[in-house]
Amino acid sequence: MAMIKSALEIALERTKDLKVDEASIEAHDLKLAGRKAVGRYLEDPESGSLAESVASFPKEKRQAVREGMFEVISSQLQLPTNEANLAKLQVLGAACAALAASTGLAGGEKRTTALFQQLATFFRQYLDDMKNVEQVIRKQWAPRLREKEREMSARMGQDVRLDPMADPEFAAFYKQNVGAVKQQYQAALDKARADVASMLGISLG
Repeated sequence: MAMIKSALEIALERTKDLKVDEASIEAHDLKLAGRKAVGRYLEDPESGSLAESVASFPKEKRQAVREGMFEVISSQLQLPTNEANLAKLQVLGAACAALAASTGLAGGEKRTTALFQQLATFFRQYLDDMKNVEQVIRKQWAPRLREKEREMSARMGQDVRLDPMADPEFAAFYKQNVGAVKQQYQAALDKARADVASMLGISLG
């Protein structure tokens, strides 16, 4: 009776010729270290200096650390939902300025700070525009909503008040119009994110 190979033996046979890419493993570890460092900073900006965190690594390894840090910053650089998000933007801006300073590129920190100041104005405009477009949408829909309320009140024999967002027609209308505004702002934010990455010498590809 032929000996049946174990799953482990089969796996070992299949992987015996594979070579370990030590450079890729090191880059992954460096990025992970960067993600952890910036995560601590974003939770508590007083916890330490990002520039010092980067400087603690050998010069040839710092770019991978910065890339890991930027991955976290980029993921949190999103269109705001309320005013509280503007305070978060300040912390993200300070983090990017520290990374720019760590690159040693002339003017990088100043340019990054200026870009985030522009983003703060951009975010405030976005919040204002979203508030205004919602008011316009609700105003446009008001006659249709009142008509539905009259129809339901007549059927039920009592006054009915509808929540617009509970009405599928209104929800679809709202989503379409708000989505169009948001899409324009998202495209501009994506461009700004790419600009920040470029200032840090980081490829988003």
